[in-house]
Amino acid sequence: MTSSLFEPLKLGNLIVPNRVFMAPLTRNRAHSDGRAKEMAATYYGQRASAGLILSEATQISEMGKGYIDTPAIQTDAQVEAWKPATAAVHANGGRIFCQLWHVGRISHSSLLPDGAQPVSSSAVRADAKTFIESGFADVSEPRAMTHDEVGQLIEQYAHAANQALRAGFDGVEIHAANGYLLDQFMQDGVNKRDDEYGGSIENRARLPLAIVDRMIKEIGSDRIGIRLSPLGEANAVSDSDPEALFTYVYQQLDAREIAYLHVVEGFQGVDFESENFAMIKRLRARWHGCYIANGGYDADMAAAKIDEGHTHAVAFGKPFIANPDLPERYRQGAALNEGNRETYYGGDAKGYTDYPFATLGRG
Repeated sequence: MTSSLFEPLKLGNLIVPNRVFMAPLTRNRAHSDGRAKEMAATYYGQRASAGLILSEATQISEMGKGYIDTPAIQTDAQVEAWKPATAAVHANGGRIFCQLWHVGRISHSSLLPDGAQPVSSSAVRADAKTFIESGFADVSEPRAMTHDEVGQLIEQYAHAANQALRAGFDGVEIHAANGYLLDQFMQDGVNKRDDEYGGSIENRARLPLAIVDRMIKEIGSDRIGIRLSPLGEANAVSDSDPEALFTYVYQQLDAREIAYLHVVEGFQGVDFESENFAMIKRLRARWHGCYIANGGYDADMAAAKIDEGHTHAVAFGKPFIANPDLPERYRQGAALNEGNRETYYGGDAKGYTDYPFATLGRG
């Protein structure tokens, strides 16, 4: 298959060989203390043919945890645990960014230090569930972050960015999508603050932009991407005027010239004829840098939208779970492996590192 999917792309300070990116995929296979397990090196190394791997969401602090057995990056032990995975990716010719995550109110007190309340922009409980030791449970009642805690959070992101580079990642992606903490600050269905982080669009966007600015000072703009979800389809977030909010956010990010903007264009897939996608296209015009689309694309859809100039690359999620050599399968037009949903979240190597490659001698 000859396609624009397989053309190289400049991304910040990297040249990537194709536009088939691996989306962040939570797999719940880390140690309980946030250290990545040894098998993560096999898993990520197998998928190094992606133009860029975006790691599973990785906590920046103990209070950022929202699900069992997810990895973190704040301690030196966690940095050391990530090094075999980044080394395996690089040994196989790949590139990998670390997605930095704070879940905010999408958490449960049993997952947090000393049974603490989750934190958010405001004390507004989400109609959502999370996964704890005993199974699925309603998220806990959050409390509003104090002004001092917001300042500390900015520094935690900067620290995590440095830790990620120490662990061997090529850059970082700020997770500001899908109803997690930074989204909880941006969207007024959750944010009820009356300080400089609440009220106007400019105030609600202040925190994620401050984090971007602080991280630029720390590691440079060409190593930073950000993920947004303007449609607000996950974890009970909403905004009274999402197009106005995200028009401002896109414009502000555009001025900062970070490596890329990664947009969830549809949480359950993309309908290119819908009004939702019409808004996505209007917002797209506000961003002039590298754009990564995400939302249930297949290879043909991705190539078409690259050829149209809508996107520069597409991040594929579930197909990469079952197809470690997804770019090569797309290139050959080979059949895709079916994923085993029962092994998506948690478990051992089964359904994690045992999916076959399309060509012999790999895996």
